[in-house]
Amino acid sequence: MSTEETSRFVRLRVEVVLEVRDGDEVTKAALRRLAGDPDLPEEERAHAESAVTEDTAEALVYLVDPFDLVSEVPGVELQQASWSSERIDYDPDSPDWDLDEDDGEDDEEEGGIG
Repeated sequence: MSTEETSRFVRLRVEVVLEVRDGDEVTKAALRRLAGDPDLPEEERAHAESAVTEDTAEALVYLVDPFDLVSEVPGVELQQASWSSERIDYDPDSPDWDLDEDDGEDDEEEGGIG
């Protein structure tokens, strides 16, 4: 059987809630990553540095890379990724944060935890 016959595209949806205990450390780490990116044009770098300095949630966008999450998974190649961050009010006891809750879409789950 050829690779073409066995290839499948899968959308993996992940929602992560993080508690930021030291926003300054997150910001510093994001600034270090930006400073070490040789492919980032100076104009974009200045904009990104401003964004991560003003908002810890933006700093996390520069630190969390979907490619890093799947790069070591055998037989998988990341085709496309998008991600964003936002500040939220989080109450782990609220039913709004039930991770087992069905999102209402007819998702196909194969071999996953559901």
